[in-house]
Amino acid sequence: MKAVTNFFGGFGRTVLHVIEKMGDATMYGVSTVALFFVPPWQGQHFIRQMYALGVGSMVIIIITGAFTGMVLALQGYHMLVKVGTESLLGPAVALSIIRELGPVLAALMFVGRAGSSITAEIGIMRVTEQMDSLEMMAVNPRSRVLLTRIIASALSLPLLVAIFDVVGLFAGYVIGVEMLGVNGGVYMGETIDKIDMVDISVGVTKSIYFGFLIGVICTFMGYRATATTEGVAKATTQAVMICSVMVLILDYIITSFYL
Repeated sequence: MKAVTNFFGGFGRTVLHVIEKMGDATMYGVSTVALFFVPPWQGQHFIRQMYALGVGSMVIIIITGAFTGMVLALQGYHMLVKVGTESLLGPAVALSIIRELGPVLAALMFVGRAGSSITAEIGIMRVTEQMDSLEMMAVNPRSRVLLTRIIASALSLPLLVAIFDVVGLFAGYVIGVEMLGVNGGVYMGETIDKIDMVDISVGVTKSIYFGFLIGVICTFMGYRATATTEGVAKATTQAVMICSVMVLILDYIITSFYL
């Protein structure tokens, strides 16, 4: 009986701790984003962060997008040819990339490359007391350091997803038409005919929400990290894990609204 009581007691404390953290992160995100309307505007720092987060992630996005398109075309062809519908290979690849795989895989790659660096960088700034130095110079560290990374993430990820989609579609076309012998005109015609603006809007919506979510979580974890090397390492690991899970959960929620 005591073991059961201890189990449910520990489970309850864990749930309350998670709810407390979620509330803290929500209040943090709202209060930080509100600083966007408070002068001075950090335009130069926004651009720097977009370059660091966006351009710095392009290589991994291009590689992932290319091989995703190739795998989809290769696997999809061998599945569709069994039922005699290989002419639908183009729409199958395009819809998979534009609606689901593009935003989700690009977000996961972005988390691994940019999100982890955001958390680690902010955590190190806490350890080395750079945040306190900014405050002593009458600079709001949340506006200069945290807000710029949140906005840069929300703006960079949609652009990266667009690159992912273009590369993936091109790679799928090359494999499907040049390697597997699908008629190029049919491939393109069916793709254009089956893709609607709703499909594109789903991908854009997901990428914006994913980018904002990643920015808030990673900056929050770095800002709240224990000011030790172990604390920064733990916060970085937790940020990547939480972001990855939340991207998948949010993907399901957004998809359910568009069905």
